[in-house]
Amino acid sequence: MRTRHDTPDLTPGAPRRGPRAGFGPHRGPRGMRPGPGGGPGGRRGRGPGRPGGWQQGDLPNADDAAKWFAGRLPDGWFDHVDVTVDREEITVVGALAGVEAGTDAAEAEGRISRFRAETREQRMAVADEAQARYGRTVSWGARVGDTTALFTHLAVPVMTRLRQPERTVLDTLVDAGVARSRSDALAWCVRLVGDHAESWLGELREAMTEVDKLRAKGPEL
Repeated sequence: MRTRHDTPDLTPGAPRRGPRAGFGPHRGPRGMRPGPGGGPGGRRGRGPGRPGGWQQGDLPNADDAAKWFAGRLPDGWFDHVDVTVDREEITVVGALAGVEAGTDAAEAEGRISRFRAETREQRMAVADEAQARYGRTVSWGARVGDTTALFTHLAVPVMTRLRQPERTVLDTLVDAGVARSRSDALAWCVRLVGDHAESWLGELREAMTEVDKLRAKGPEL
């Protein structure tokens, strides 16, 4: 499958106070340390969305994002839509309606380019609504047969600490021409693991969801 990454078309504190009398540094009322939520006594404030844990933070729940986009997207844009959600981004990639899957690659790219230009303002409006609802950036893409173009796609830096053996693996991929840089090589490794461990990763995601449900039923501390 051919995937092309285009240039983005992204959608568009209180003053400090001195320490209170009777409180030492890093101490709350009655000498207690602040809790994990920053408040005295360890009480963690909870807003809407998923509670902390799994490196997730307090994000709005996006489990219904696919259904929301299915209802919100204008009729006639796509025959089918794939919605992918992570902590930073919602990616919406749709198969263009009324275009044969066997269309020549060059014509497919032209169709996708025309769709991108003609729907830009509407897509930005939908993205604004989705970002307000889910607290994540919305990225777009379109597909015709085996030709896929991503209009917007976040490149989020990820902190990694690799020892020399791991770095050697990345350098080998670069030297062999599999990747252009260490970051490309690392992304290649992640895709490879995802392709070969998709069923296991699916089970892991389901287990994480069950843990979240149990946590939500528990008492607040």
